[in-house]
Amino acid sequence: MAEPTFEGVGIALLTQFTQDGAVDVAGTIDHARRLTDAGARSILVAGTTGEAETLDDDERVALIAAAREGLPDDVTVIAGASGSWPRGLAVRAAAARKAGADAVLVSPSRGGIPQADVFGAASEAVGGAERLIGYHNPGPLGVPGIEVDSLSKLPFGAIKDSSADPVRLLQELASWDGRIYVGSAALLALAGPLGATGALLAFANVEPETCIKAWDGDAKAQRSLTDIMLAVRKHGLRALKEATAEKYGTSPVCRLGLR
Repeated sequence: MAEPTFEGVGIALLTQFTQDGAVDVAGTIDHARRLTDAGARSILVAGTTGEAETLDDDERVALIAAAREGLPDDVTVIAGASGSWPRGLAVRAAAARKAGADAVLVSPSRGGIPQADVFGAASEAVGGAERLIGYHNPGPLGVPGIEVDSLSKLPFGAIKDSSADPVRLLQELASWDGRIYVGSAALLALAGPLGATGALLAFANVEPETCIKAWDGDAKAQRSLTDIMLAVRKHGLRALKEATAEKYGTSPVCRLGLR
């Protein structure tokens, strides 16, 4: 296994599906390997971008195990393991670790359960806070956010912040000594030079090299991501899958669009 930490650009991995909606494990890992060959330092499996809400537990475990087995030893494999009930997500998080995940990503509960209880259960399940990443992505998922003032009180060692809020990023950097991963490609050229730990990005599925350049402070690379970001804002995940398919020949099928 790799270390639960990484620096630089990681990928919020798309899950590949066949035409009838079955999980294409081999196709998913082939795409992940392509991205790590391009310089990605981490792969997030079964996250929001991976259509996690459509995956059953066996499918999650199969993807995690295949990622750990099929990717280089120095690439950090992270698994999404969120859930509304602490004991249920703890079981999911423990299964992810057993399957080979180096770290687990968990968001707050939709059900109003105290965040200390949610993250405490997850931290215990994965073997400590160092292997747990809190997920701040308020709004689109209907999930509560994680307040900056709470970061030092919650049992995780890192946060993925998908708010795209530069002021919040500055506040995190100024007030917390944990690892900070931005989830917005719009902030790369700011977050990298400012000293954030890394990024976990959906857009790096289609533009890994450009995202890495932007992270290193290349303003031209940052600006060149505008079109794909606007397309996904307007058309959702399908636009990202279609752009990735056009570039790499991967599957454009979204389970969320199937009946």
